[in-house]
Amino acid sequence: MITILGAGKVGMATAVMLMMRGYDDLLLIARTPGKPQGEALDLAHAAAELGVDIRISGSNSYEDMRGSDIVLVTAGIGRKPGMTREQLLEANANTMADLAEKIKAYAKDAIVVITTNPVDAMAYVMYKKTGFPRERVIGFSGILDSARMAYYISQKLGVSFNSVNAIVLGMHGQKMFPVPRLSSVGGVPLEHLMSKEEIEEVVSETVNAGAKITELRGYSSNYGPAAGLVLTVEAIKRDSKRIYPYSLYLQGEYGYNDVVAEVPAVIGKSGIERIIELPLTEDEKRKFDEAVQAVKKLVETLPPQLRE
Repeated sequence: MITILGAGKVGMATAVMLMMRGYDDLLLIARTPGKPQGEALDLAHAAAELGVDIRISGSNSYEDMRGSDIVLVTAGIGRKPGMTREQLLEANANTMADLAEKIKAYAKDAIVVITTNPVDAMAYVMYKKTGFPRERVIGFSGILDSARMAYYISQKLGVSFNSVNAIVLGMHGQKMFPVPRLSSVGGVPLEHLMSKEEIEEVVSETVNAGAKITELRGYSSNYGPAAGLVLTVEAIKRDSKRIYPYSLYLQGEYGYNDVVAEVPAVIGKSGIERIIELPLTEDEKRKFDEAVQAVKKLVETLPPQLRE
């Protein structure tokens, strides 16, 4: 069973996409009475129309997630126009700490995937508070960041974004580090296809993509995160050994310890199986370090009870 914590815009976009794939039964949990039950019933009717034979239910009780093998955390306060992801920090950290206790109590064997912002810091809180192996606490971020970069590259070059391999590291925030030198189109390094000015535009568009969506429509991205969650669930359910960027707790990788950073990793049925360490130049290491230090600063501003 796949449990989604939170029945807001991200949670429901994820539920719709997962229903259409039919990987497993779905459970929606949210605090508002009737909200998850009503959403689940409507979604179940849609599944019946489409011939997707899975069970979809809603609940206000966290106990109902017993037996879940995947828990997707979408609960928390979302960004509004003019806000950064980092401004959501303490309120959402309290939510993560509360949910971590419930997941630990009722879904102790689950793989936990967090989308709540700022996701790197939230993944750190979830890891510390559940006490789960780091392989089973995954911050969703990099799939979306790299896809956004691939989209902007494809638009400038007039090619399919399926031909683009875009690399983004560090964090899901203003200090994220798109890496043009390691990005390519059809196997050709990006620097051979685009001018320095065009690359700088792509980097800026990638970093500011979420803010632009929020400014244009008044609330933050939901379809993009949902699509990335679906790809993550698929990789786990099919044990596909795909390599995606995630926000993960580092234990020596890239020279860091006790911090969450956005890095590429192999994902399969047991969660994260291996972190991939990319060869970075000195300048790239500096930019990666700036992102990591930004995450550390966020975590350090939290009260001790939320980060220990």
